[in-house]
Amino acid sequence: MVAMSEIPTVLWSRPESERAGTPLLVMFHGYGADEADLFGLAAQLPGEFTVASVRAGQQAGPGYAWFPLRNDLSYSLDAVKVTVNTVDAWLESVRGAHSSVTLLGFSQGMCLATSLLRRRPDAYTAVVGLSGFVVDAGADPYFDDAAVQAARPEIFWGRDQADPVIPAESVEYTNAWLRDHTTLTKVLYTGMWHGISAQEMAHVREFLSMKVLTPAR
Repeated sequence: MVAMSEIPTVLWSRPESERAGTPLLVMFHGYGADEADLFGLAAQLPGEFTVASVRAGQQAGPGYAWFPLRNDLSYSLDAVKVTVNTVDAWLESVRGAHSSVTLLGFSQGMCLATSLLRRRPDAYTAVVGLSGFVVDAGADPYFDDAAVQAARPEIFWGRDQADPVIPAESVEYTNAWLRDHTTLTKVLYTGMWHGISAQEMAHVREFLSMKVLTPAR
């Protein structure tokens, strides 16, 4: 199985000399995209953050994927865990320079962000999920869902009810899991489809300011 390299390709909003002590926001793009896809959104987020937009490690068409998807968008849980292990190791190598770590994922990137949270719920201040889903992991002990439920981490989940990409069963599972395990801010949009709107980014900015930056002040 092909996994990400130990040191992924990352776009940073600040040079290394200016990152120390700042809150870190890590972006995970969707299937078939790359690290530049979400990086343009950094300017719409609170300026206190250092933003790191990471490239997935597996080739997928013109872009990259965090793990393979079949035609019906199903996936191997083992492949998800391989990627989580690799990304977690990279995050461990950079988190020490920052005051907190928050994750933002679009589509398949939301799957990765929430999987990282389920692996180590004490390691992240909040998660932003855009037009994505949570993996159905059953009772797999790799995911510490009991600890997530105890901590009730802050999560923003934005989506369009008419999103044509994410299967209905994945949306239903995600909705139930997030409500049962997290402190959920859920916002529904119209006319956005499988995308990100300016209105949604304004809500994300507000969420990050209130849930990540304000408690730290």
